[in-house]
Amino acid sequence: MKRQKRFEKLEQRPVHLDGFVKNWDAEGLVAENGVNDPTPSIKIENGVVTEMDGKTADEFDLIDQYIAKYGVNLEKAEQVINTDSLKIANMMCDPNVSRSEIIELTTAMTPAKAAEVISKLNFAEEIMAAQKMRPRRTPMTQVHITNTLDNPVLLAADAAEAAQRGVPEQETTPAIARFAPMNAIAVMVGAQTGRPGVISQCSVEEALELSMGMRGFTAYAETISVYGTDRVFTDGDDTPWSKGFLASCYASRGLKMRFTSGAGSEVMMGYTEGKSMLYLEARCIYITKASGVQGLQNGGVSCIGMPGAVVGGIKEVLGENLLCMALDLECASGNDQAFSHSDIRRTGRMIGQFIAGTDYISSGYAAEENIDNTFAGSNMDVLDYDDYITLERDMAVNGGIMPLEEEQSIKIRNKAAKVVQAVFEGLDLPKITDEEVEAATYGSGSVDMPKRDLVQDMKAAQGLFDRDITVIDIVKALNNTEYKDVAESVLKLAQQKVTGDYLQTSAVFEAGWKCVSAINDANDYEGPGTGYRVWEDEDKWNRLENVPWALDPQKLEF
Repeated sequence: MKRQKRFEKLEQRPVHLDGFVKNWDAEGLVAENGVNDPTPSIKIENGVVTEMDGKTADEFDLIDQYIAKYGVNLEKAEQVINTDSLKIANMMCDPNVSRSEIIELTTAMTPAKAAEVISKLNFAEEIMAAQKMRPRRTPMTQVHITNTLDNPVLLAADAAEAAQRGVPEQETTPAIARFAPMNAIAVMVGAQTGRPGVISQCSVEEALELSMGMRGFTAYAETISVYGTDRVFTDGDDTPWSKGFLASCYASRGLKMRFTSGAGSEVMMGYTEGKSMLYLEARCIYITKASGVQGLQNGGVSCIGMPGAVVGGIKEVLGENLLCMALDLECASGNDQAFSHSDIRRTGRMIGQFIAGTDYISSGYAAEENIDNTFAGSNMDVLDYDDYITLERDMAVNGGIMPLEEEQSIKIRNKAAKVVQAVFEGLDLPKITDEEVEAATYGSGSVDMPKRDLVQDMKAAQGLFDRDITVIDIVKALNNTEYKDVAESVLKLAQQKVTGDYLQTSAVFEAGWKCVSAINDANDYEGPGTGYRVWEDEDKWNRLENVPWALDPQKLEF
């Protein structure tokens, strides 16, 4: 067959390397409005739910039981179920309806009602609603700090630079599980070097993650996964009750945490019960609410390829983020997992959250080159910094990442590398050489780093547990050096776990250890002229206005 040349060229475009599929309701390969999704309903007798979304109480599975008992505001549930879903959708968009007013209704929806309401909105309307519904007034973002060699010097330098760029939360994970405590320490001290008050976590198996938090190596957690069908949940040897118990373990020890879910996980694991991705994700969000957890990481996340493959999938992803906010939960809105070969498409995937602003626009912007991202790569990475910042400047929005002068980056990376060098010396860990400090200061990735003895590092990482090393030992190690300022910051972070202020919804620390959250920085958007405006945030706006690559007319010679 003779080909049309333009079509031949189009087939070579990167987007054709992505995967796409037509809707398949029976297997849950449908974003919204699945033919098998239940009809919203609720019946309450003597304060007990006897029917929900077409099931009577004796037909409830584990997830239904948990949500019916703990997850729905029963006071207004019958009123909401009898309210036209289109009316609720309109209220979510309407700037004349306050967030506090709509929250009373959205928290009283059942999962099926919630999915029906979200499906009434188009993409632009979801952006409008998200701008009002996010809990915290000020949008921010979270970053990944990893490298494939688990190199602690590079981790510390990247953490410090990301902190200087304005991020309040940093997440690491090891390439090799046994490196987890060493990685956690490197990122924590690097982040505190960059800006006191940045909190960090290390994503690993849950018992180990909790243990590191109790030792003071981390300050928060988020990879506590919940799922939308019983079969997927119990395949992981979990129930909603066990996740709720785990959440209480973190909170009781002063560790901020949020659950993780995201459309497509049930499809990937093969048990969708023929329901749409949005409906199943609604159940995950309600489990989170029912568990008393302050927030959720959702929006496709590591399963983004599934909603990204079906019709309207990216709209559904923004919709599930919106639903999370509508249940008054902190939302870390995905945008972390790489999912497309197309630069246009990966920008489109994050633009809704970027324009509307969420608590964390990315739940893992790669603060390293994606080749070093042990979370399998992010939607955006360090090599996108200048493009991303230019978009913030173009649209006059705060996307959570600020420009940084090269000299500032060199200075802070060098200090962080020296700080972790001092920690290793003080804790009697394998030596960090001056050559490594220099490489981490000026390098871009693990390929630029001298090779370390991974066997000795692994033994030393395990030894941190065997020797019962805690955050106090790190403070002591630094307090005898020229880096007492970092020692004070690490100690202050440990003290915050006793205070517990940052366990509130959407809580972070700004400069000067000021804790801001949905309580004291509540979203007050009520239409034009209200809510967060980046140009009213003098420091951030000045940084965006004066990006290093913008010409200064006053310095031009004609």
